[in-house]
Amino acid sequence: MHKFVVCLFPLFFLPQLFAQLPGFYKRVDRITWVVDDVNKVTQGWKKLGFERVHDPAEISLDRTQYRGRTSLSKVKVAAGRLGNIQVRWIQPVGGRNAYADFLAKHGSGVFSLVHRVPTLEALKAEIRRLAGLRVRVLEEGEVSSALGSVSYAYMDTEREGKYSLGLIYISDPKGSEMPAQAPMDLKLSQYAFVVRDPRRVSAFWQKLGFPEMSFTHGPMRDLFHRGSKGKFDQELGWQRHGEIVYEWILPLQGPTVYEEHLKKHGEGFHHLAFDTGDIDGVTARWKELGFPPTQSGAWGTPGKSGSGRFSYSDTDSIGGIAVEFLWNLR
Repeated sequence: MHKFVVCLFPLFFLPQLFAQLPGFYKRVDRITWVVDDVNKVTQGWKKLGFERVHDPAEISLDRTQYRGRTSLSKVKVAAGRLGNIQVRWIQPVGGRNAYADFLAKHGSGVFSLVHRVPTLEALKAEIRRLAGLRVRVLEEGEVSSALGSVSYAYMDTEREGKYSLGLIYISDPKGSEMPAQAPMDLKLSQYAFVVRDPRRVSAFWQKLGFPEMSFTHGPMRDLFHRGSKGKFDQELGWQRHGEIVYEWILPLQGPTVYEEHLKKHGEGFHHLAFDTGDIDGVTARWKELGFPPTQSGAWGTPGKSGSGRFSYSDTDSIGGIAVEFLWNLR
C-alpha cells in the first residue's frame, strides 16, 4: 500500500514539480491596454510629453479564436511607447473578444503583459506547457502589422493571476521598434497590481514557474492622501524575475488610492512606476496639465542612503490606471 502511494505521488504532481519558466519571460515586450476611447487616451499621453504615440487605426480580427470559438470582431488600435515599454491601446468597437469582455468587467485598464517568443514553434510549445498546468488559451489569432505578420495568444490567467499572460511571435519583421523616449528623464521601474490575497496569487504564478513573491511591510512617513494627511498602510509583494520588478499591493488601512481602484476597477493592474531625479518638478508639471497628485509619502531616514519618496498622479481618465513617481537617495 505504501509503495503504491509513493509511486503515484510524483506522477500526480509532475507538471508542478517540473514547471520551467522559458527565458523569454525575463522581458515584457509590450503591454496590452484596453480603453473605452482610444483617441482621448492617446491624446492624453501625448499631452504629458510622451511623443512616440501613433494615431489609432481600425482593424478587423478575422483570424481569431476566443474561448475556443471562431470570433469576428473589430478594434481600434494605437501603438506607442511610454518610456522604455511598448504599448498597444485597444478599443473594442464590434463583436465579442477578450478586450470587450475585459472592458465590460473592469472598465479601462491594462489587460495583458505580453512576452515575445523567438519562433512560432516556441509559441506553440509554451501553449502546450501551460495546458499541462491546466491553463487554457483565452484568445489566439493572427494579425498583420507594420512590423510583419503577428501570431498571438492571451492565456486565461486573469481570474487567478489578475492579468492575462500574453505571448506574441512576429514573423518576417519589416522594421525596428520605436526607440525609448520619456519626458523629464522618466525611467520605467515597476508594473504594479492591487489584490486582495497576494499569497494566493503568488502560489498561482509559482505553479507556472514564476518565482515566489517576497513580502515587505516597512514603516512610512509624511503620508498624504488627496490633499490631507494620510493614515494608509499596505503590505507589498515583489516578483523579481526580469528587467522590471512586479509589485503586488495588499491595502491594509485607508483611505487609499488602492481601495479606490478596487472599488472602481476590481483587482488587477494599478499603476506604472517611473524613477525620476526630480519628483517635485514632474509632479507639479503633471498637475499643471490636469493630472494632480493623489497620494504621496516617504520611507527611510531623511537624508540617509536608502531613503526615498513616492507620489501618485491621477491618470485614471486616460486609461484607468495611475502613474507613480519614485525618488531614491543613493
